[in-house]
Amino acid sequence: MSDWDGLDEFVCVAELGHFSGAAKQLGLSSSHVSRQIARLEDRLQTRLFYRSTRRVSLTEAGQTFLQHCQRLQDAREEALQAIGDMGGEPKGLLRMTCAVAYGEDFIMPLVNRFMQRYPQLRIQTTLTNQTLDLLHGSYDLAIRLGRLPDSSMVATRIAPRRMYLCAAPAYLDQHGAPHSLSELSRHNCLVGSSETWNFLQSGREMTMRVQGNWRCNSGKAVLDAALLGFGLCQLPDYYVREHLRSGTLRSLLHQHQPPHTAVWGLYPQQRHLSPKVRQLVEWLKTGLAERSEYRDEGWLE
Repeated sequence: MSDWDGLDEFVCVAELGHFSGAAKQLGLSSSHVSRQIARLEDRLQTRLFYRSTRRVSLTEAGQTFLQHCQRLQDAREEALQAIGDMGGEPKGLLRMTCAVAYGEDFIMPLVNRFMQRYPQLRIQTTLTNQTLDLLHGSYDLAIRLGRLPDSSMVATRIAPRRMYLCAAPAYLDQHGAPHSLSELSRHNCLVGSSETWNFLQSGREMTMRVQGNWRCNSGKAVLDAALLGFGLCQLPDYYVREHLRSGTLRSLLHQHQPPHTAVWGLYPQQRHLSPKVRQLVEWLKTGLAERSEYRDEGWLE
């Protein structure tokens, strides 16, 4: 008996939630699928499913085993594709993660169009503002914003990212505009997920701790508060560019604007040659370049 026996049946049952559906999808009998699962549980000496008359659900051991089996299936498909046709269509499972707001507005619309083009691909996306462990979570790709800490991951620049200090005309009419970094302490700063803002001073990047009477860990909420005239904000270009163009926000302290950062595609080293990851990253690069938020039209310089 091969160590692979029962793995495909196990994954199919786990994903569909019942034996009959898995048997139909695999083109096997329900009794054969049931026997393979039973033999697999015997080999592992652990129960993988809780069984009821209508459905089955994964045990804790089954949930852990499923992640590894999906990865094995995926690696097998990639190995076959690598030998057969590296230029073939992306297929199999791709697991990715991204920040919530950026993922909803920018990444997922592009991912959805990518899946329309490649229907054999399965994508599972976790939108979270937490920094997930890609290896432990078995993720193929993470979309990260800003500056990356040193790590063993492979990083690809997907799009530029520029930070702007700005405020609404209503706030500036009442409180005036800051003319130097030292004046920021006299202004109400709308604090997002970080209490520090980055600036450029004398050719070097510096970090300043800011404070105010308002705080929320959401870029959209910060933007809304700034538009209402609550205070100053520092936000990425994709939040504020349209408002800066229209005049509903004004950019401040241009001479201290921090150096460009970026939107990154981050993946474990063993994933960066995967055709599906590589093609999705290229698709995201092209799609984001077409967005008006990423076109540097020179209107501010």
